[in-house]
Amino acid sequence: MKILVAEDEPDMAGFIARGLVDEQYSVDIAATGPEALSYAASRPYDLVILDRKLPGKDGLAVCRELRARSVRVPILILTALGNAADVISGLNSGADDYLVKPFDFAVLLARMRALMRRPRDLRPDILEVADLSLNTIDHTVTRAGRPIRLTAKEYALLELLMVYKGQILGRAQISEHAWDEALDPLSNIVDVYMNRLRKKIDGGFAQRLIHTRRSEGYMISSDSTGPVSSTLL
Repeated sequence: MKILVAEDEPDMAGFIARGLVDEQYSVDIAATGPEALSYAASRPYDLVILDRKLPGKDGLAVCRELRARSVRVPILILTALGNAADVISGLNSGADDYLVKPFDFAVLLARMRALMRRPRDLRPDILEVADLSLNTIDHTVTRAGRPIRLTAKEYALLELLMVYKGQILGRAQISEHAWDEALDPLSNIVDVYMNRLRKKIDGGFAQRLIHTRRSEGYMISSDSTGPVSSTLL
């Protein structure tokens, strides 16, 4: 899953980002309101953590503008302002939750997971393709009941494929979701990681689930029909 952290204090932004990466999330950081608005309006995030006091445009204004643009990503506001009026103004701006600083990181994680579980028809707790199962809550992956150990990046790639199962995802779309920085369009890093993931998911199984459509991208599906390559490289 990919998270946007909009926070102008470098120490706080770094603290949150490091904790999220440790929990296998991919993270972008925005240091100003306009930057946060640009990122959140143009990139596919699973959640936005939005500081209320951002330079250039405050967090509430960013939140209102995102909702006006019909950006429906869950938004959690972080702030040192914690009285009832502040909380009400934050929620009325379109935020889904409001957490007061200082906060316990475990509480932040719990709030995030609760928000991301809400659209259950779009993001169920368990994603399945054939005998492959991915738990979006505890980030465990099994195939035919056998646990599969994945790195944080491999998990992010697999989750993306499973959310869009049966659909071809281009390399640019994959890299934007799973990497924190823009990648060189000539880089083969997506292909390298996808080959590693394929070996872990499909190695030892007769049925291939991860497929490559040459010049187009990758997909996960239990249906191997059509002009799709699924060779283990």
